[in-house]
Amino acid sequence: MTEDPRRRTPRTDAVLADPAVAAAAARLGRVRVKTAVAATLEACRSGAVAPEDVVAHVLAVLPASATSLRRVVNATGVVVHTNLGRAPLSPAAVEAVTVAAGATDVELDLATGRRGRRGAAALAALAARVPDAGGVHVVNNGAAALALAACALATGRRIVIARGELVEIGDGFRIPELLESTGASLREVGSTNRVHLADYEAALDDETAFVLKVHPSNFRVEGFTSSVPVDALSALCREHGVPLVVDIGSGLLAPHPRLPDEPDATTVLRDGATLVTASGDKLLGGPQAGLLLGSAELVERLRRHPLARALRVDKLTLAALEATLTGPPPPVAVALAGRPEELLARARRLALAIGPDLATAVESEGRVGGGGAPGLPLPSAAVALPADLAEPLRSGEPPVVGRVADGRLMLDLLAVPAEADDELAEVVRRVATAERAG
Repeated sequence: MTEDPRRRTPRTDAVLADPAVAAAAARLGRVRVKTAVAATLEACRSGAVAPEDVVAHVLAVLPASATSLRRVVNATGVVVHTNLGRAPLSPAAVEAVTVAAGATDVELDLATGRRGRRGAAALAALAARVPDAGGVHVVNNGAAALALAACALATGRRIVIARGELVEIGDGFRIPELLESTGASLREVGSTNRVHLADYEAALDDETAFVLKVHPSNFRVEGFTSSVPVDALSALCREHGVPLVVDIGSGLLAPHPRLPDEPDATTVLRDGATLVTASGDKLLGGPQAGLLLGSAELVERLRRHPLARALRVDKLTLAALEATLTGPPPPVAVALAGRPEELLARARRLALAIGPDLATAVESEGRVGGGGAPGLPLPSAAVALPADLAEPLRSGEPPVVGRVADGRLMLDLLAVPAEADDELAEVVRRVATAERAG
């Protein structure tokens, strides 16, 4: 009589003691690994997994790391892709996060042994990059920076803002609702497409806490339009003794030659803004953070407000921000500096490596993304593939995310580091081979 192989199902403790499984438990946690072992042993008892394959099956079903997040190759042509986590960190910033993950001197002066200023080096680096700012502060995102300003300055008072700047910033969140949630009220001026200096002047009164100018960021209005520049608005605000707060959105700290219409903190401060708010994980190319730059007295007032504690950034963000500001150019800056002819040369090499029967190098246009420079095309190059490879590549290892246009899958190289080309070619070949075999 043949022995039922299910009788050879190994014991739980025996599987957990296997060196490879034990190593996985040390990396991923014993609870997660034990759950995978229990499920595999149940499958073994039902005959779905052979006893000799139990360990291999356990290792196969376990994730590669303790996070469910997966590294993705961004071949969409969008440099700051919100759904892909916006700005990828530079190697220097990644190393800084690793250092900061352990015990650090984030709030300790090692020379005196006393408490030190939290994030002093990161704040000093930010101040050095924007010398026109009398004071700087960092909170956990761009919306938080604006909310802190409104809460500290305008609770129970009024914010003057142009109707055309009452924008929605993504996922249903809207600037007016954010501001009103702090207890401030809004005084809308102008129309959706045109606003004049006189509109602002007529709205200023004793209830005005500050005038707010918001860069539309993720849309563009063309045609019969007008807006008031920061320098004219700042002169009016000084005359009436009210602050001018400017939300530039994407975190550009200084003018950029490829983004002539994108506001930057340095220019806006020089034009007279009292306070500038911005994001750190867009054009700055750093971690998610909200930047506040401007009048030293005003920034200190915001820093000391009780809400600032709730919006405080952690040591990982401070470390990544400092490395972004002081280290080599982050990936966003590298992508924006990419030369179309070099991108096309890379696309041709990739197409040849993948196979000319499958891939073709083509010119393309990328975008900044993340609400930056809406509508501005960035000359780029892509590898064109059959559109039916889009889903298998998204499911590959690593996942490759491109865009489908004109019936083809375009793997745009604008946001793909050059050092990733060999891996990208290998993934495409592997996936295409599997699809043909299937």
